Amino acid sequence: MHSDQLEISRRDLLISSAAAVAVTGAATVAAAQPSGSDMALTSKLSLTVNGKRHDIEIDNRTTLLDALREHLHLTGTKKGCDHGQCGACTVMVDGRRINSCLTLAVMHGGDQVTTIEGLGQPGDLHPMQAAFVKHDGFQCGYCTPGQICSSVAVLEEIKANIPSHVTGDLTAQAQVTPAEIRERMSGNICRCGAYSNILDAIVEVAGTKA
Repeated sequence: MHSDQLEISRRDLLISSAAAVAVTGAATVAAAQPSGSDMALTSKLSLTVNGKRHDIEIDNRTTLLDALREHLHLTGTKKGCDHGQCGACTVMVDGRRINSCLTLAVMHGGDQVTTIEGLGQPGDLHPMQAAFVKHDGFQCGYCTPGQICSSVAVLEEIKANIPSHVTGDLTAQAQVTPAEIRERMSGNICRCGAYSNILDAIVEVAGTKA
């Protein structure tokens, strides 16, 4: 076999191989594409936030945090780590606190969402907000909305007798103690280090003394 024939054969082999890969790839992509109405990438959603209904259309991948901040312009809820590790995005959904950066907005149609804006307003503060001010429970203030929402929910958890990892007696009513509060608030990070003041604020609202 002549060398020029060998080169042509190699060239043809490469071309045919590339063509086969391209055809296979195109077939795979086509098979993966949903058909008809299944191709919708957005959803119409009714969110009830702070007692008010909002009808919006959003990308299905939008987190509850981004829906609150970017679509409803409720910027009190803060975006911190975006990984559910700092607690700055804490809001209450049906009375329970969650990290809004870790859940999709489309999962909460019909739920009652409460943000820091729904707890109180200037001149009419929620008792927890007033206590944070009184005890200097914040410095830069970035994490404060999440801290306050979490604090309100923590007291409700204790009232509902939901135990924590440091609850000593699971058969008795959960108590508001410094240990309980520290454990339950451990998911909310304050980079300014105002933890002792935050504890004082929560204890005051709970009506106990540390």
